[in-house]
Amino acid sequence: MEFQNIRVTVLGWQGPVPGAMGACSGYLVEEASGQALVLDLGSGSLARLLQYKNPCDLSAIILTHLHWDHISDMLPLSYLKGAHVVPVFSKTEPLMQRQVLECAGWQLRNHEDCRIGLFRLSFLQARHPVPASCVKIECGGRTVVYTGDTNTLEGLETFARGADLLIADAGLCESEWTEQKPHLSPRLCAQLAKNAGVQKLVLTHLSAKHAPETILGEASAIFPEAILAREGLRISI
Repeated sequence: MEFQNIRVTVLGWQGPVPGAMGACSGYLVEEASGQALVLDLGSGSLARLLQYKNPCDLSAIILTHLHWDHISDMLPLSYLKGAHVVPVFSKTEPLMQRQVLECAGWQLRNHEDCRIGLFRLSFLQARHPVPASCVKIECGGRTVVYTGDTNTLEGLETFARGADLLIADAGLCESEWTEQKPHLSPRLCAQLAKNAGVQKLVLTHLSAKHAPETILGEASAIFPEAILAREGLRISI
């Protein structure tokens, strides 16, 4: 391994549908000794995961919520012999999606703070149309926070405080955003990063209808170091 602590690889970053040759939400988190877990596995992200890691060797798969653009590649993954031994953290609703995953053979665990190998996992209830969680991963003195899909949320700033890397849902441009919508805007992600004192910010869950320069411009006005997620982006912390 060519990194010392934690490395995050973006497998997919689009939502709610992938663009041409794109992929929806999926992120590989690796520890330098080889332990690894995946955050979400949306449409197209499994093929990219296979470039980097045998899914059977994962310490865990964490599904932030049960919308299809975050879980759909769990179904083809279920055909891979040996994959079902990997712990899968999931919400219990919507019931139909939960039952689909159970019928595919996955042994599901609820979102509860715990340790998986060298990783310490913490969850914060998100604000989204279906039950969802923000996720914090701590390992070797480094911290990654992934908002999953959420709008503004009491406690999120504290949850993300001092993180080395924040992966944040910037699914709505500022002109579209309201308190009733299911996602944050780039400006709100940047404000969160600034207020929480995080080191790095990656904007994700981006819609193909938004110009990248618009998304980045809204965020960088507040948090100049913000970057856009892209397939294959690797960040070591």
